[in-house]
Amino acid sequence: MKKHLLLLFSCFAFSMIHAQSPTIYSWLINTTGITGQHYLAGNSTPIADTTLANISSVEYSSNWVYAITQGIPAYVTGPFTANPNSVITPTNTIYQIPLNPVKNNGPLTNTGAGNIGVFINGVGLFSYGDGFSYNPATNADGPIPNGVWRRDAVKAEMNGFDCSKAHPAAQGNYHHHQNPSAFNLDLVVLSSICNLYTSDGLYVINPNEHSPIVGFSYDGFPIYGAYGYADTLGGGGIVRMKSSYSLRNITVRTHYADGTDVVDGPPISTAFPLGWYREDYEYIDHPTDMSYLDEHNGRFCVTPEYPNGIYCYFTTVDENHNSYYPYSIGPTYYGVKSGGKVTAINEATETYNPQMGMLLEQMKTIEIKVYPNPSQDVIAIQSEEVLKLDMQAELMNAEGKVVQSKSFSQGTSICFFDTSILYSGIYTLRIYNAVENRIFKVVLQ
Repeated sequence: MKKHLLLLFSCFAFSMIHAQSPTIYSWLINTTGITGQHYLAGNSTPIADTTLANISSVEYSSNWVYAITQGIPAYVTGPFTANPNSVITPTNTIYQIPLNPVKNNGPLTNTGAGNIGVFINGVGLFSYGDGFSYNPATNADGPIPNGVWRRDAVKAEMNGFDCSKAHPAAQGNYHHHQNPSAFNLDLVVLSSICNLYTSDGLYVINPNEHSPIVGFSYDGFPIYGAYGYADTLGGGGIVRMKSSYSLRNITVRTHYADGTDVVDGPPISTAFPLGWYREDYEYIDHPTDMSYLDEHNGRFCVTPEYPNGIYCYFTTVDENHNSYYPYSIGPTYYGVKSGGKVTAINEATETYNPQMGMLLEQMKTIEIKVYPNPSQDVIAIQSEEVLKLDMQAELMNAEGKVVQSKSFSQGTSICFFDTSILYSGIYTLRIYNAVENRIFKVVLQ
């Protein structure tokens, strides 16, 4: 009997200890049945899909975490104006992420092209590259994954990204190469796609708070948003995490930054601007400024989820919040790359069940902004992070009549009301769920 009790206690202790790991509880698990939505070019009304969004379930063992997903986000995807795919394809994927990541003390592993991690909503994370390189025989880029001058997907495929800064691969699998925040939330907007097709991203950049975990690398280490603590011990305030890669001062492409003589690439021009290729950057160490990241685009530091410290990657942006190379991980992994996609789970696992009470408590601490106020054409409701549970939003006139209602859905961070057809006056905006009831006064002019 004692042996059975000891075994039961050991299993319970295993579940409790490991369930506290951010690698297990950070995922955006679909608890409301929300499905994906998409835009088609020329139609700014979202089309509802039938595929469940975000993560369907999370399982874990003593060494691995399995995130099961269709690769569909809760925010609206598309349209993809410079992509052969008009919609994305569900992937039915199991991501296997190491629960106990370790530093790679051997030869470094290149991130290469393709999947290098996964975001907490199940959307794939791709590296900086798109598998194209310069072909001197044709004086054009071609599908050469490991060429001499490797193309930067964020620069070359800008016109094909939707408002959420993502697009489908040739097989239709939706993915980000960069910081997963919407274009129209940047301080300087580089794409006009959000003008016609309002969308959202995985999180909202907040310069005043440590960014949340947005995903996990295939080596198991967490990926954070753009901002962190100024020093690695968790002090000094909040600062933007900076890439240590800078554009080289070159006009021709004949050598690498370390002086290696290679096959010539195209000279710097309008067609091949500086930054078009990964080799246009050079790594410059900043030993006295801890906000600069290492050659893998990360650092060992304290975060809100890891008070004892862990190695973390950050999704780097510039001072205008535009994505900046190497964007998330790379060009090499810090840890041993042991994770990836698997077709089945071949070991005994526990299923993580998020506690509803904990999710509701988290909702109480989320800051929600309503703007512009006064407003003329539109009211935006913006959460500082993606919602773990649905909220309802109701706009009421002076008589208390609901004139518009919206669902502020799990996995999104922005909700919009079109107020262009409403009369001027003072309105009440109510945002609520089972435990929260927030009231805002808004003025329509």
